[in-house]
Amino acid sequence: MSMRDAGLPASPFATHPICRLGFPVKVLAEPLRSHDSRRWQHAPHLSVSLAYLRDIFEYLHRRQIRFYRLAGQLAPYLTHPDLPAFHRQLEECTTELASTGDLIRAYGLRVTLHPAHYVQLNAPDSWLVRRAEEELGVAASLLEAMGLDRDAVIVVHVGGVHGNATAGRERFVARFVALPENVRRRLVLEHDDRRYSFEDALWIHRRTGIPVVLDALHLRCLNPAGRTLADALPVALATWPPDCRPKIHFSSPRTALRAVRTSQGTRLQPPLPNQHSDFLDPFAFIDLLHLAQQLHLRPFDVMLEAKAKDLALLRLREQLAHFAPQLANVVG
Repeated sequence: MSMRDAGLPASPFATHPICRLGFPVKVLAEPLRSHDSRRWQHAPHLSVSLAYLRDIFEYLHRRQIRFYRLAGQLAPYLTHPDLPAFHRQLEECTTELASTGDLIRAYGLRVTLHPAHYVQLNAPDSWLVRRAEEELGVAASLLEAMGLDRDAVIVVHVGGVHGNATAGRERFVARFVALPENVRRRLVLEHDDRRYSFEDALWIHRRTGIPVVLDALHLRCLNPAGRTLADALPVALATWPPDCRPKIHFSSPRTALRAVRTSQGTRLQPPLPNQHSDFLDPFAFIDLLHLAQQLHLRPFDVMLEAKAKDLALLRLREQLAHFAPQLANVVG
């Protein structure tokens, strides 16, 4: 059944989109929870997270949003070494996971994961590497239990510098190629804003084949090669295999002055260039869409990293319709 047949308003951006817009984890427009965040004493469970997730998917369906980043802790304490009672949540939720995957496919959603910062394959300490490997393994198993295709990727960073960035890159390569195949095929690599640049991510891609997630703001913050977005975007998209739709990250730098309370009183703090703004610069995004058209790029999805989450996505849609109606068939 189409949106129009279902009585829902047709999205002005739904015809042959070059990119689909998404947002991460938290919904702000409605009182919806992204996962079961209770402490272990209250027996949180993946089944509760999946029930919350189904409510979010209904919201996304109503709003015609087709791209969403899942919470990284859907299965609370799943790998905690001291809490074995939580270790079998995937097995306990086989039916719920399968039905969640059915709903994802029925609504034409793409979902992805972005594990927490402590998941660092390039860590020099073996126990941190084992922890990262375990976290990535269960993340892959979660997506597989939903029956999701390769578009359901897991985004990772290279990790810390640990005193030697070159050695850190090499450790990442060695740990990546040692991972099980079902984990490797899900992983994609995002460059960052202070440690490992887009060039570092490409260096790793050439040795592993891991796809590179371009982050437009990170490219501005850490760009030793001086690449323009027009140069970096097609290079990043070309790192993705034909059977997996590329994704990029887009955000605007925060510009607002903040009043920060300290023990000495309140002080004014200027924003940092790598901080995400609440909403998005529509004109910078329009430039990105024009660039995609001019370069005849393959379709890709855009994860909008703004503090206003879904509100920022919906506002950007409105602004695109107002300021660039000629791009109505570009964004989904």
